[in-house]
Amino acid sequence: MSDAFPATPREAFDQLMAGNQRFAAGTPQHPNQDAARRAGLTSAQRPYAVLLGCSDSRLAAEIIFDQGLGDLFVVRTAGHAAGPEVLGSIEYGVSVLGCPLVVVLGHDSCGAVAATRAAVADGTAAPGYLRDVIERVTPSVLAAQAAGVSEDDGFIDTHVRHTVDFVLDRSRVLADRVSSGHTAVVGLSYALTDGNARPVTFHGLEPEER
Repeated sequence: MSDAFPATPREAFDQLMAGNQRFAAGTPQHPNQDAARRAGLTSAQRPYAVLLGCSDSRLAAEIIFDQGLGDLFVVRTAGHAAGPEVLGSIEYGVSVLGCPLVVVLGHDSCGAVAATRAAVADGTAAPGYLRDVIERVTPSVLAAQAAGVSEDDGFIDTHVRHTVDFVLDRSRVLADRVSSGHTAVVGLSYALTDGNARPVTFHGLEPEER
């Protein structure tokens, strides 16, 4: 079974969340994963959403949103840390591939956020390039602490919001597409235990329409 291509941000968001609901309920359809779909994608791709998510092995986007080949343009880094290559990938997804939706996906028990909280608490520097990841997550941790946040979900939600704000602030291409109504940016937080993706923040899409 294959869903129609969602042409608007609202249709894209609804299709993505419907897939997550199927996955969480244990009734996935595994769409667009057959030989015909594979053959149909050899000359071009037309994903309907860009997904910037954490590299955590428990967060495979096509599985937890019950999607298939060619549905999602996925960018993954530890703690969904966003640098120039990530911003360029997002811009490619929205300006070249025409994706009407960009999703920033965080999750509970995130190792990158936990490592950053520990580094902030004890003031020690991380080794190697892990330091770069921690430096990108640190503003979110500091903001959460300043707001009096103490629980894990609060730190994750803050980091998701900060990442969404960061990509919109740094990418004029993305910001212009949101302003024109062609693309929406949504932040989600995924729960490892029950498999549900919970909305955290919306840009270019009204949450009350869900």
